[in-house]
Amino acid sequence: MSGSTARGDLVRSVLVVVLGTIVLGLAYPALMVGISQLAFSNQANGSLITDHGRTVGSKLAAQAFTSPAYFHPRPSATDPAYNANGTTFANLGPNSRQLASNISANLAAVLKLEGPYNPGLTAAQVPVDAVTTSASGIDPDISKAYADLQARRVAAVRHLPLATVQKLIDEHVDGRFLDFFGEPGVNVLELNLALDQEH
Repeated sequence: MSGSTARGDLVRSVLVVVLGTIVLGLAYPALMVGISQLAFSNQANGSLITDHGRTVGSKLAAQAFTSPAYFHPRPSATDPAYNANGTTFANLGPNSRQLASNISANLAAVLKLEGPYNPGLTAAQVPVDAVTTSASGIDPDISKAYADLQARRVAAVRHLPLATVQKLIDEHVDGRFLDFFGEPGVNVLELNLALDQEH
């Protein structure tokens, strides 16, 4: 192989790397960012929720509401809990003893919290999302069934009519994507913000 051929191959290789970096590392990402900002600016910027001009969270990430005056999200799989910087899933299979232990602990906590407001509440009446984590570990939505279970507690603690709390839940149910994919859900942060405006 001659020296000129080797130099030519080296020059072509460097040009391909430089051109690939410009096109795939700079131009393409810039184009995608531009399109997302024009077409989906809210989603591209994190689907942030503001309250009186102050950012209070994201529609895409659950927060740790622990006060009995608020609706609670489903359990978190992140460490620390509800850590939006480190979304993860539990990765525990149906035969996992750890999964069974986690579900038992979560179920006991739900029965303890909601039982006094829902006399006769049994484990069979607790929705599955109340005791299991989501795929992201910080799913912001809960099922309407889980929201309904919490409604009596929230109404009692806030001294609101149960009908008022139920109406808020009904107003915040998101339907299925394209009326086909997924299940209807209730965004906990949005529901709690609406609750604060009621009381």
